[in-house]
Amino acid sequence: MIGKAIRLERIINRNNRKTVIVPMDHGVTVGPILGIENLRDTIDKISEGGANGIILHKGNVLSGHRRSGKDIGLILHLSASTSLSQDPHSKALICTVEEAIKLGADAVSIHINLGANNEKEMLRDFGFVSQKCMDWGMPLIAMMYTRGPHIENEFEVGVVKHAARVGAELGADIVKVNYTGSAETFEEVVKGCPVPVVIAGGEKTETDEQILEMIRGAMDAGAGGASIGRNAFQHIAPEKMTRAIYNIVHHDYSVEKAKKVLE
Repeated sequence: MIGKAIRLERIINRNNRKTVIVPMDHGVTVGPILGIENLRDTIDKISEGGANGIILHKGNVLSGHRRSGKDIGLILHLSASTSLSQDPHSKALICTVEEAIKLGADAVSIHINLGANNEKEMLRDFGFVSQKCMDWGMPLIAMMYTRGPHIENEFEVGVVKHAARVGAELGADIVKVNYTGSAETFEEVVKGCPVPVVIAGGEKTETDEQILEMIRGAMDAGAGGASIGRNAFQHIAPEKMTRAIYNIVHHDYSVEKAKKVLE
C-alpha cells in the first residue's frame, strides 16, 4: 500500500499528520455561488493560504487545471445531487476511481447521508468505491452526514459519532463530519473513530470568530484537521482565512492569535 501512503502525504502535513482541506464541489449542488465563479483565482488564493488539498468535481479538473502557482493536493469528488432534486439528500456516484487516477488525483471523496431514503444504495456505493480504492492504493475521504426524515438533529453527538464510525468501518482513510458544538462532545466522536476525523465548516458563519472557534474546539478534541468550504472560499480574503485555519491546525494557534492573521 505504498502508493496510498505516498498519495496521502500529498494531502496531509507529513510531520503532524493533520490536514486543511477546502472543498469546492458546491457548483453541482447549488450552482455558481459566490467564491467559485472564478475557480482558478480562488484556488490560487486558497493554495497561497496553505491548504493541503482541495475537493473538485472532474469537469473543473478538465477545464480549470492551474499550470502555475503553488501546488496543492487534488481530491476528486465522486458523489453528486442538486438542490433542485425532490430528494437532495440522495447522492449518486458520478465519477470513478479510475477516472480520478487518469486526472491525476491524490485522493477521492464520497458523500454519504445516513438516514436518507436511499441510505442502502449510498452504503452499497461506499463499499464499491472502498474496494476500488484498495485495489488502486487511492486514499478515500468519506463525508459522513446524518440527514433524512428520521434525523432530528444532525449535530447531536450520538448520530455524529455513529456516522464517523460507519465511515471508518467501510474503509475510509479520513472521515469528515459535522462539529458537535463543543470540544467535550467532539472528543467522543474522535475516540469512537479509528481513522482521522476532520470537521465540516457547514453554512457560512455570521462571524470569523465562530468558524475559528469551531476549528479550535475540534483540534482540542483530537481532530485530524478541518475541511472548510464556504467559510474559506466565500471570505472577503480567502487567502488570509485559509492561513488562519492553517495556523490553528498546524501551528496550534489560539483563536485570538488566528484572528490577527485576518487583520
